[in-house]
Amino acid sequence: MLAVGLTGGIGAGKSAVADLLVAAGAVLIDADVVAREVVAPGGPAYQPLLDRFGPGILAADGTIDRPALAAAAFSDPAALADLNAITHPAIGIEMIERRNALAATDEVVVLAIPLLTALHRDTVGLDVVVVVDCPVEVALERLVGGRGMDRADAEARIGAQVSRAERLGEADFVVDNSGTREALAAEVDRLWAWLADRRREKGRAGGA
Repeated sequence: MLAVGLTGGIGAGKSAVADLLVAAGAVLIDADVVAREVVAPGGPAYQPLLDRFGPGILAADGTIDRPALAAAAFSDPAALADLNAITHPAIGIEMIERRNALAATDEVVVLAIPLLTALHRDTVGLDVVVVVDCPVEVALERLVGGRGMDRADAEARIGAQVSRAERLGEADFVVDNSGTREALAAEVDRLWAWLADRRREKGRAGGA
């Protein structure tokens, strides 16, 4: 198995790259999907969140109302720290378990992690890190024009992330997504060939 960390700033197009990699044959473990699963009823973060934030975060059907939870957590730094302390370990454990279940295979396993840091290489066991990149202005246009986000909100979200330079500093491979969808497909073809080479190298070295 080749474990690939995939990240990129908001609006960079990480999800589009993930979809193209899956179409090429990769197996995807998406932190955003896992995040929704761990807070579902019966999930490891559900009851701790209810204990911490109270029944006001619940929707009528008993699931967690994500906007209500966000409103409760993001209004107070201490509450946000509590939210992260509950959800991040649960997400990390689930992603590691899913990665380990594929360890003996020959798959290219893509772990999509929005807030990927240097620590993830060891904690999640990543072989390579791929960063999807575009200029901040392009990301901003996509958020405002494509997603209908308020410009001030989009600028705030971009500003709250790690810097573009810091993210690129962790990259073993950079996917340029500053152009068209066709250009991105060509970039992902180039990435897939590179990943195939890394998988062969790992296999020759005796890795799973």
